Amino acid sequence: MNSGILFLSFLGFLPLVTPTCPQPCKCAASIIDCTSKGLTVTKLPAAFRPSAEIIHLDYNRLTSIPNGLFDNLKNLHTVYLQGNPWECNCDILYLRSWLQCQQNRTFYRDVRCASPAHLQDRVIAYLTEDEIISTCQYWYCTLALLSQLCLFILLFLQAILVIFIIVYLKRFRRMTAEARSTTQDLHQHADS
Repeated sequence: MNSGILFLSFLGFLPLVTPTCPQPCKCAASIIDCTSKGLTVTKLPAAFRPSAEIIHLDYNRLTSIPNGLFDNLKNLHTVYLQGNPWECNCDILYLRSWLQCQQNRTFYRDVRCASPAHLQDRVIAYLTEDEIISTCQYWYCTLALLSQLCLFILLFLQAILVIFIIVYLKRFRRMTAEARSTTQDLHQHADS
């Protein structure tokens, strides 16, 4: 009984346990080394241990950093990011914002855009928001507009269909009433 309670209480504290070293990185004390591991945005660890002070993400294939990745790392003071093919589009806004909040921005001078062409080799921390937003794809807006247009057309077709059905039902009732009266007239003439 006591071992069951102990086990359940252990399960309750599992979320408080410090995460282990993310694969395929190497860890030592407060340093997480993911240098040259071929990491992409999708292969990047979802979280790092909260005690991390230094993270090496240099020389991978990162094009952006997921929103909020560094936010809960209160002890973090250095992230090595150079040598990645950064795509300076809407997805880079979080990294740019994080870099601008760093005390020593000169440390991040080698974190530069690889694409698009008009931003190539520019330091990410020094990009303006307008420069980045100008590269954003607004296909979401186009998709939303097309969806609304399709819905409007479908509603219009449904309205026409409902009107057609109402007109048809009125004609059918009139024809049914005429058929009944004709049938009654025929029965009356036949009886007389």
